[in-house]
Amino acid sequence: MKIAILDGYVDEPSCLGVPPYISPYPRYIYGMLKKLGFNAIYTTIDALRENYRLKRSLYDFDLVIVIAGMVVPGKYIGGKPLGLKELISLFPADRPERKILVGPIVLEISKKERKMLENYKIFDFPFESELFDFLCKLSDGASNSANNADRNFVNEFSLLGAEIVKQHPDFPYIVCEIETYKGCYWRKCSFCIERIHGFPSERDPKAVIAEIEALYENGCRYFRIGNQTDFFSYMGDFSKEVPKPNPSLMRSFHRAIWERCPKIKTLHMDNANPKTIATWPEESKEIIKTIVTYQTPGNIAAMGLESADDRVVEANNLAANPDEVMEAIKLVNVYGKQIGHNGLPCFLPGLNFVIGLKGETKETFEANYSFLEEILERNLWLRRINIRQVKIFPNTPMEGFGDRLLRKHRREFKIFKEKVRKNIDRVLLRKMLPVGRKITDVRCEYSEGNYTYGRQLATYPLLVAIKGNYPRNKFLNVRIIDYGMRSVTGVEDNLKMGGSAR
Repeated sequence: MKIAILDGYVDEPSCLGVPPYISPYPRYIYGMLKKLGFNAIYTTIDALRENYRLKRSLYDFDLVIVIAGMVVPGKYIGGKPLGLKELISLFPADRPERKILVGPIVLEISKKERKMLENYKIFDFPFESELFDFLCKLSDGASNSANNADRNFVNEFSLLGAEIVKQHPDFPYIVCEIETYKGCYWRKCSFCIERIHGFPSERDPKAVIAEIEALYENGCRYFRIGNQTDFFSYMGDFSKEVPKPNPSLMRSFHRAIWERCPKIKTLHMDNANPKTIATWPEESKEIIKTIVTYQTPGNIAAMGLESADDRVVEANNLAANPDEVMEAIKLVNVYGKQIGHNGLPCFLPGLNFVIGLKGETKETFEANYSFLEEILERNLWLRRINIRQVKIFPNTPMEGFGDRLLRKHRREFKIFKEKVRKNIDRVLLRKMLPVGRKITDVRCEYSEGNYTYGRQLATYPLLVAIKGNYPRNKFLNVRIIDYGMRSVTGVEDNLKMGGSAR
């Protein structure tokens, strides 16, 4: 059989797969196919848009598996995700004969839209077990009856599928997203879809390390342990209401990664639940020290504050209150503010706000802004602040409430966002990255006018506008000369400083 995996990219609360990231999903699927004796090709939606011959060739394939879904959409530089409208018109109804759709996009599809996609076999999310069962039947007619309640189900596929990275258009300049567990110990936040995965099911750390090693042996050097809701709780004691972190196991886990993969260039993480850090400060302190020691600089712990208004926290059952989030921010700052070898602070918090939640009033925006002002007053650093509007998903408490407050507070949202970008983000950038600071290994991505725009291969990388025109994938060391609201301007290190793009 001729089989293709088409990566339309995903962005979830616990998983990112938009270039330069590659999510675990195409790797797992490729591993399933390889285990069953199928050969497959892998490509991305951007490659398909740029190459009509490639798209046309897929019409004659026996099976195309499409991965897509932007649950927490943002602005992307590395790729344009596949949306529902494009998906509907992507292929002729009868070509290829078999088409499968997987990923979080299925959470958004209405009954009407499902009819428009009736030429796809749609697997509900999470899809791994059900898809493998289907592929088993396609292979030899045997049912697998696998159960993905245990995430160790994916371990074998993660190893078999590692080689797929070589088919990515941006290889070797890709960041491999690594899963440690699925699920969330809180599962109460009104808007979040992570509840769909249930109580956390962890992967064996030996299997996670083996996957990193397999990707490393296939030429990957950039990794983010991002595919979980709270990295601090991994390998912890989940018998507690708030899982108790395990500093000893976390330290051994990191040492083993470096012992097997000594030339890693980026090792970062993503999510950290501030509730865990505030509840277990001593254990979390030791894990922060391990992260600073064994992960690479420029690292970020993305924390979900969502709202600094206590009324909103209560109405939406948010995990951490503003005081707990502030304590978590302080603790990470104590050990993570020092500047690393690449010019960036070693390890800092990132902060997430969600607008449009139940209980939100005009005063909520004042509380949110006051929280950020307090961070500046305390001389604490945040490496990035995400402000997004809530998306309403079926089977969440927000479904019945809807987006009424988004519509009501459009003006307040716009004003708040502009104030944060001008008065908070830019001030923090100047504190963290003063004029003249050298940041290294900036990968050039695209040019506009007299500037080239690049980023480090990292978690939530900083956008750098570089004076001059440089080819894509050239790596530069850059001296900072000026600041945007969420970006910096610089010149190549061996050039004279002066001037600005802003």
